[in-house]
Amino acid sequence: MTVTLTGPTAATTIPAPAPVARRRPARLIEVLPAARRQGLFGWLPAVAVRGQTAVWISRVSAYHEPGFTITLLRLDQSLVTLALHAGGGEPGGSGWRYGDAIGASEQRIVVAAFNSAFRENYGAGGFFAYGRVGWRLLPGAASVVIYRDGSADIGSWHRGVPAPGRPVAAVRQNLHLLINAGRIASNVDTCIKVCWGDPLHEYPIVARSGLGITSGGELVWAAGHNLSVRALAEALAHAGAFRAMELDINPRWVAGYVYEHRPHSRAPTPVPLMPGQTGIPGDFLQPYFRDFFTVIVHPAP
Repeated sequence: MTVTLTGPTAATTIPAPAPVARRRPARLIEVLPAARRQGLFGWLPAVAVRGQTAVWISRVSAYHEPGFTITLLRLDQSLVTLALHAGGGEPGGSGWRYGDAIGASEQRIVVAAFNSAFRENYGAGGFFAYGRVGWRLLPGAASVVIYRDGSADIGSWHRGVPAPGRPVAAVRQNLHLLINAGRIASNVDTCIKVCWGDPLHEYPIVARSGLGITSGGELVWAAGHNLSVRALAEALAHAGAFRAMELDINPRWVAGYVYEHRPHSRAPTPVPLMPGQTGIPGDFLQPYFRDFFTVIVHPAP
């Protein structure tokens, strides 16, 4: 199409402006192809939130255990935040802000989910969530602290966290720090059962998971089905974790997912993250008796 201009001078023909292509609005949550990628690879975008990468994924060989792999997620806390769920049996009860399953309202904004830490009867630390105590917090215990503004940190309780003047929303504790000030704990090779949990059948190479935070404030989750404590710590340190803690161990309890949001689907579709993971019954979308973490979208600014 052209437009002809007429006037006192000779007519001039100019091309009409090209139609402006309308860009499709970015989806709230989009799982990217790398989330399903197999094999070993460096950091790749795994989940986008409002068109921006919020979660990266990597899969690496375990330290000195080349036959085993570790899956890592890196979480941008400017786009996503953690939520601590109370399990149906641990800590039990009703009326929790985040209960034993990813509920209908949370399903719209859930990005990922993964296992929490040791069971209450192990005595490795406490549980506090949104004004309620599940079991008491222990001074000095390694702690995931979620502040009311949605950001999370990791440190020793009352010896680094919580930060002064910052209201706390939730805390989950487990053992002592696996990494502190960028240094791996000195006993990861010498104090396996007593210091880092009693593994299945007393075998130190077992499913393990952990959570760390970088000096820049990104969260890093790591898990694998056949890991030593050293291998878990080395993976988190190599990923930039400045502080980190072990979460749960043993194959029944260690699992992670990202959630695909398909148009016109009532519920998100879980995408398992660890190759060969046993899985959580119901993928955290159905009631589960243990506590766990979800990763959800930060409210739009």
